[in-house]
Amino acid sequence: SVPGTKVELTVSCRNLLDLDTFSKSDPVVVLFVQVSGSTEWKEFGRTEVIDNTLNPDFVRKFVLDYYFEEKQNLRFDVPPGSHSALCGAQDFLGQAFVALGEVIGSQRGRLERPLTGVPGKRCGTILLLAEELSNCRDIVTMQLCANKLDKKDFFGKSDPFLVFYRSNEDGTFTICHKTEVVKNTLNPVWQPFTIPVRALCNGDYDRTVKIDVYDWDRDGSHDFIGEFATSYRELSRAQSQFTVYEVLNPRKKCKKKKYVNSGTVTLLSFSVESEFTFVDYIRGGTQLNFTVAIDFTASNGLPSQPTSLHYASPYQLSAYALALKAVGEIIQDYDSDKLFPAYGFGAKVPPDGKISHQFPLNNNVENPSCAGIEGVLESYLQSLRTVQLYGPTNFAPVINQVAGTAAQVTDGSQYHVLLIITDGVISDMLQTKEAIVTASSLPMSIIIVGVGPAEFEAMEELDGDEVRLSSRGRYAERDIVQFVPFRDYVDDSGNQVLSMARLAKDVLAEIPEQLLSYMKTRDIKPRRADPE
Repeated sequence: SVPGTKVELTVSCRNLLDLDTFSKSDPVVVLFVQVSGSTEWKEFGRTEVIDNTLNPDFVRKFVLDYYFEEKQNLRFDVPPGSHSALCGAQDFLGQAFVALGEVIGSQRGRLERPLTGVPGKRCGTILLLAEELSNCRDIVTMQLCANKLDKKDFFGKSDPFLVFYRSNEDGTFTICHKTEVVKNTLNPVWQPFTIPVRALCNGDYDRTVKIDVYDWDRDGSHDFIGEFATSYRELSRAQSQFTVYEVLNPRKKCKKKKYVNSGTVTLLSFSVESEFTFVDYIRGGTQLNFTVAIDFTASNGLPSQPTSLHYASPYQLSAYALALKAVGEIIQDYDSDKLFPAYGFGAKVPPDGKISHQFPLNNNVENPSCAGIEGVLESYLQSLRTVQLYGPTNFAPVINQVAGTAAQVTDGSQYHVLLIITDGVISDMLQTKEAIVTASSLPMSIIIVGVGPAEFEAMEELDGDEVRLSSRGRYAERDIVQFVPFRDYVDDSGNQVLSMARLAKDVLAEIPEQLLSYMKTRDIKPRRADPE
């Protein structure tokens, strides 16, 4: 997600343990953040102390940087407040562990968790509300024209253009937009243009916006025709009426008694659109549906052999299982039912040994969903024991399968992510390209993790970052494939936690943008989170 997505967490507690014999507890909540890729916790901040209550609603909020592609673990501790510091650990009121993505992925960004940590006692609950801080993401489109501007050129009329400035806190001005030059006219009509509200007034609607009118000269010494001032609020009134501004030249005004103005500028149109973010859609109820497809072709090597990519020792998961866990554990926070359809491809499946390119890992054709990432891992290991690794490596069937599901609901309430883990030697490249080009107009993304030592040129082509993917003359409507080679993430130090966090980060980094590009091309706005 875009760096700089800031999320504000509001904290309340309900039914806290009552420890004070004379009055109720005086709670405070302390937030600890887990350092990425380690087991260490750092104190991030604390709320104020609220006296004498078991149901505190804290005013002081926590503002965190949010990254979709990272697991951001939070720990909330509820010590018993300030003056009871002497009482020691037995006065602890409880704690809760939660990932930031879980709060954002919950309905309307609200999550309630039980507090735990005091043996044999019910500690009450903690309520978290996550809201993205609006850094004013509105975008304005406006069009202006002018009448009877002063003539500046000796031989022809003027060549006018406008320069917009926003005012800063200290009274200085910063240029924020220049229109094009309209040649040889005193009554120019400029093209409509678009500018972020932030750029125009830094989110302060009453701040002065200054506009200078110039006559363009080839040598760069543009002549000043005049100026006028307005504000975002004043400009926005033009939605209902034309606003006419007088263009004034202070020097002329001082010199000439009869001076009226140097022409007028009219605001012809003004409209505002919101630039929506990934968080807006998730909060509005868009569900991410996660499907897994695992490569069971013979090129992976016999699962019982240590050289096989499917080999799991008692001490270590296979590359397939590691990649699945790393990506799945983050995605599952955004999937409310936590049920993941999981398939294998490229194996001979019992009882009759038919080759299949989309067999359910849990052996249930009616319902191929597994419960949680743990459920997927279990079914994967079970399948390794029952199917015969074979070939060829066909991606198209499973891509078409997920595309078929994605095509059923295209209103933006469902978005599908297909994770394909493969050793990369693809047999049906033409069909796969065709399948991806078709899928690129649907609410879905495809992540391919390549395991093993192969050269993955074919995967790079599917990724489409360099060259937009095409099939039989049709181009993909949007880039929906992200490919990463697993070997880039296995570090020598053996710190698996960190390298898997990096893998998840790189794999998932493009998903928010891909989801937004789908919503934008379909003009789907996030559903407003209903007020309570």
